[in-house]
Amino acid sequence: MGDVMETKVKRKIKESGLKQEYVAAQAQISRSALSLIVNGKSVPTLPVAIRIARILNDTVENLWGDLAD
Repeated sequence: MGDVMETKVKRKIKESGLKQEYVAAQAQISRSALSLIVNGKSVPTLPVAIRIARILNDTVENLWGDLAD
């Protein structure tokens, strides 16, 4: 679970060219909370997942859909 999530979210942040600090601020979460999400140690709440997906121009399903399997 963790490795897949880390790969997708971390890759999307890198591809976007955005800083994690910016993504965290825009998603209205702390930088440490985003770090936990990026490293697969925490699963975001649905509202936070939606905000992160929008910031990254992606979908919740694409970033976290594997958790439903």
